[in-house]
Amino acid sequence: MESKDIDPREPQDEHIVENRELSIWEALIPVFALVAMLFYNVFYAFGDNALSGSNQFILLLGAAVAAIVGAFNKVSYKQMLSEVAENVQSTTGAILILLMVGALAGTWLISGIIPTMIYYGLQILNPTIFLASCVIICAIISVATGSSWTTSATVGIALVLIAQALGISVGMTAGAVLSGAYFGDKLSPLSDTTNLAPAMAGTDLFTHIKYMTYTTVPTIIITLIVFIILGFTATTSGDADIANYSTLISDNFKVTPWLLLVPVIVIGLIIIKTPPLIALLAGTLLGVVAALIFQPDLLLLVSEAENKIPSFTNYYKGAMNSITLETKLTSDNTFLSELYGGAGKGMAGMLETIWLIICAMVFGGVMDAIGALSRISKALLSLFHTTFGLFASTVASCLALNVTASDQYLAIVVPGKMYAKAYKDKGLAPENLSRTLEDSGTVTSVLVPWNTCGAYQSGVLNVPVIDYFAFAIFNWLSPFMTLLFAAFRIKIRELSGRKATA
Repeated sequence: MESKDIDPREPQDEHIVENRELSIWEALIPVFALVAMLFYNVFYAFGDNALSGSNQFILLLGAAVAAIVGAFNKVSYKQMLSEVAENVQSTTGAILILLMVGALAGTWLISGIIPTMIYYGLQILNPTIFLASCVIICAIISVATGSSWTTSATVGIALVLIAQALGISVGMTAGAVLSGAYFGDKLSPLSDTTNLAPAMAGTDLFTHIKYMTYTTVPTIIITLIVFIILGFTATTSGDADIANYSTLISDNFKVTPWLLLVPVIVIGLIIIKTPPLIALLAGTLLGVVAALIFQPDLLLLVSEAENKIPSFTNYYKGAMNSITLETKLTSDNTFLSELYGGAGKGMAGMLETIWLIICAMVFGGVMDAIGALSRISKALLSLFHTTFGLFASTVASCLALNVTASDQYLAIVVPGKMYAKAYKDKGLAPENLSRTLEDSGTVTSVLVPWNTCGAYQSGVLNVPVIDYFAFAIFNWLSPFMTLLFAAFRIKIRELSGRKATA
C-alpha cells in the first residue's frame, strides 16, 4: 500500500459531508490561511525546526479558522468535533506503525543490522549508479510487499545512511528511495490504495493495474534516466573514505551476513500478507535477539546501568531503551555519530511525526465537517467541460485534498465518488478515473509535509520533505504524465458501444 498499510475503517464507505450554504470562497479561506501561516513559519521563523512543534500548532490554527467559517455556516461544534474524532481514529493504524518502526530502527541499530546493511552496501553500490540502484531496489521490495512504508523503514533507512558515507545528497537519495517505493507500491496488488482506487471508480483490480502501466512505466523510465544522469554528474565527497567507513563499522559492530536474515524475514512476512504491525513487532524482537547474540556489549552500554556486568536486568534495560528511547551512543567520529543519531530513533523519536499527523487530522476533520472538501471538489469539477478538463479537474481535486485533508485515502475517496458519474457521462471507462486517482492522489501525498505520508516518510528517513521534494521525480511527474496522455488522448479507453465526448 502506498501509505498506511493498515486502517481500521473501510475507506470506500467513507461519507462525504456536503454543505450547500458554504460558498467556494468560504471553503478556501482556511486553505489560504493555512498556507500563508505555514509559509511564514517555515521560511521566516523556524526553518527546518518548524516540525518540532510550531507547524503542528499552525495546523490547529488553520482548523480554528475553518471552525469559524463553519460556525458562520450553521455547522455545530459537536459535528466538527465528531469529524475530527473520526479522522484521528482513522490514523490509529498509522500511529501504531510509526511507533513500531521507531522500535524496529532502534533494535536494528544496536543489533548491528543497519550497520551491516551499510557495510555491505558500501562494498556493492558504486557511487555512480547508486541513485538509480536505490530506485530499482526499492521498487522491487515495494512490489513484493505492497508497502512503501515498509520499504522506507527497512532498506530506505540504510540507503540514506550509505549516501551520507558516499557523500551523496540525502535529499537526492530520499527522492530516489520514494520514487522506487511508490512505483512498486502503486503497481502491487497487495497495496491498499491500489485496491481502493478501482473500487471507487467501478472497475476491477487487474484491469486497473494493467491500465496504470501505460502512464507508470514511462514515468519510471524517465525517473531512472534522470537519476542515472545525476549519478554521472553529481560530485561525491565520500569515495576515498569508503574503506575507512567500512573499517569503522567493523571495529564498532560485529558484521556478519547472518544479521541480514532479520530484514529478509520481515520482508517475507509482509509478502505472505502478515499484518504489518505483527511483522514489524517480529522484526523488533528479532533485533533484540540479534543484539544479545552479536552485540551484547552495545546492549549493556545503552542500558545506562551503573554496573555494566552482564545480567538479565541490564540486558533487559538495554533492550527496552533501544526500543523506546532515541539511542544515544557517542563517538568522536562524525560518521558514526550521524549513524547513531539518524538510525536509532526508538519509539520516542517518532513522536514529533505522530504529533504532526494528529494535528493535520484535526485540520482535515474540521474541513470535512464544514463541507469545504466537498465544495472545493465540486467547484473544480464545474470548471471544466472537455474530456481533458475532466482529467485536469480530477488531478487538481486530488492534489487539493492531499493538502487540505492531509490524508491520501480522502484524496482518492472524495474525487472517486464525485467524478465517477462525470466520467460515465463523457463515455469514458472507469479505469480512466482509477488510473488518474492513483497518478495524482496516491503518489503526491508524500510531497505534502503535513500529510500522513509526507510526515511519515520524512520522519522515518530523517530527511525533510523540502529537501527531497524536487528529487521525488516519480511522485511529482506522475500527474503530469496522466495529463499528457489525456491531452493527446493516448490510451483513453471508452465505454463499450459509446464514443467519448470532447
